[in-house]
Amino acid sequence: MPDKFYLSDAFIEKFKGKQPDWGPLGLITFKRTYARPLPELGRTEEFWETLQRVVEGTYTIQKRYCESLKLPWNGQKAQHSAQEMFQLMWDMKFLPPGRGLWMMGSDFMWSRGGAALNNCSFVSTKDIATELSEPFTFMMDMSMLGVGVGADTKGAGLIKVKEPRRGNYTFVVEDSREGWIELLRVHLDAYLNGGILPSNVDYSNVRPYGTPIKGFGGTASGPAPLVQLTKDISTILNPLAGEDITSTAIVDLFNAIGKCVVSGNVRRSAEIMLGDPTDEEYLQLKDPKKNKKKLEDWRWASNNSIFATVGMDYTKVAEMTANNGEPGYFWLETARQFGRLCDPPDNKDALAEGCNPCSEQTLESYELCCLVETFPGKHSNLEEYKRTLKFAYLYAKTVTLLPTHNARTNAVMLRNRRIGTSQSGIVQSIARHGLRTHYSWCDQGYKYLRSLDRIYSRWLCVPESIKVTSVKPSGTVSLLPGVTPGIHFPYGEYYWRTIRMDAGSELVKALRNAGYRVEDGEGHSTSIVYFPVKEENFWKSRKEVTIWEQLELVAQQQYYWADNQVSVTITFTEEEAPQIAQALQLYETRLKSVSFLPLEVHGYKHAPYQPMTKEEYERAIKTLKPIKLKNITDTEGFEHKYCDAEGLCTINYLDKQKCAK
Repeated sequence: MPDKFYLSDAFIEKFKGKQPDWGPLGLITFKRTYARPLPELGRTEEFWETLQRVVEGTYTIQKRYCESLKLPWNGQKAQHSAQEMFQLMWDMKFLPPGRGLWMMGSDFMWSRGGAALNNCSFVSTKDIATELSEPFTFMMDMSMLGVGVGADTKGAGLIKVKEPRRGNYTFVVEDSREGWIELLRVHLDAYLNGGILPSNVDYSNVRPYGTPIKGFGGTASGPAPLVQLTKDISTILNPLAGEDITSTAIVDLFNAIGKCVVSGNVRRSAEIMLGDPTDEEYLQLKDPKKNKKKLEDWRWASNNSIFATVGMDYTKVAEMTANNGEPGYFWLETARQFGRLCDPPDNKDALAEGCNPCSEQTLESYELCCLVETFPGKHSNLEEYKRTLKFAYLYAKTVTLLPTHNARTNAVMLRNRRIGTSQSGIVQSIARHGLRTHYSWCDQGYKYLRSLDRIYSRWLCVPESIKVTSVKPSGTVSLLPGVTPGIHFPYGEYYWRTIRMDAGSELVKALRNAGYRVEDGEGHSTSIVYFPVKEENFWKSRKEVTIWEQLELVAQQQYYWADNQVSVTITFTEEEAPQIAQALQLYETRLKSVSFLPLEVHGYKHAPYQPMTKEEYERAIKTLKPIKLKNITDTEGFEHKYCDAEGLCTINYLDKQKCAK
């Protein structure tokens, strides 16, 4: 391969020993989540080292791509460009997704392909009769790489479940992602294609629980989750032998796989299931009164939404949403026909089949997509923001140059080159710049991105991206600069923000020594750390906005900015719950996706957000000392279950379950 790209030593020297302008939880979130271990130095990365790895990885992809195809490459120009990208990230003007902060420039990326750099994916079961186990093995494969996966129930009724046959052989599970996936394939094909189940499965090669995973990061879960998955598959499919596969079985299989991936807190996974609004069986899957045991077993693993259609009757599903927080809504036909809703329909996405777990990306089956996050509220003027957009775009477009290990995925991704240039801190930007200015930036920024895409696509000799913008719900990435996640409103101007951490972590010790409030978590294996937060550019809290104001802001963002989607969870009060059906009728032509969540329903200990007065905040910060993180060696990597999206996943699942009970 051609040589790697390197930032100049003189440039990097300026950042050594320094820290950026972190948000209140920025430093500890970075160290806990994104700083890769450096065993040879006996510590984890500093932020400048992470950015160096990310930027050098980005420009190395470009360099190798251009040189392998004999395309123009100017090293001096690239050095200047790379330094500006580094500086913009250091100044917290934009950041790669969490996937990028963890994986970009790593050895894993070069040896295993670009899949782990992508945030999200989707796979349809509509061709299950010929694809058999492939949608399910795809889901497991991508989930084990930290990619969120969406799926649908379109395969229901299209294939009969067979009585599995037992063979007289032993299946030896390899100690690899591929080994786990192959065992899943063997078991599913026995039910879907008349394959033969092994008489015995040998798990002895699978590394034991707690063993470090050197390439991807984190620690091994041991074979127990895989053993349980094979039992779950039998539990789901045995009763259907000789009958058509059902939407329930499809969802349960995806959920059981998701449970397997996240078992032991060693990997992250995100799932969304999309079903037909007329499928009563599908709509009842999350009913805690009818399916409490299955919810506890595996149905917690996905957020369930419906393929909504303009003009449908929302009365029944809206009532379910009001009672249980689900289903969410995705208007597939609108997503297929339109980019931004201020532009005429172009039908560019006519082949799209669904969306990712947090529903900010329209996707074809087997398609992956890379997101990147910008912070307009951190900018003083439009020209400054457009400069940031250039480098945020360049990061995401570069990821599309690195093929994945999956041929079907490459066939879609290399054709579409879909990216998602996102915004976070949207309500802070509106507070700082005003509504009209913010949406003017969105409109002009989008047009600028499109002009950039024409220029860079010609240079790289690739298709222009089918879509380029979205609004991701964000989460841990937005904590680094200390901005509000996506388009969501903050909890308040002052509040406690809690983070769960391993009780034995060196990070917990450092925080306790610095005066942070630390409490025991469930079972004393986790610690809960409390961070005092004051929101900058505060406008309104989530308690102060109606569902109508939230929906209008989303509609405006979908109109002026997102040619993919705006991911949002609309919070509603008990009094507003009966208005959901009417709201869906009024906004169905102005949205592509939406979900809802009751406001203030959790009531569980150590809630992620807890109220705080200004006086309490001022007293709390007076007790804090600098956090001493010298020679920190442990890292939890991507320990977050589900996606890192605050608006839709872990936090909301807890809230939804409390609401359901």
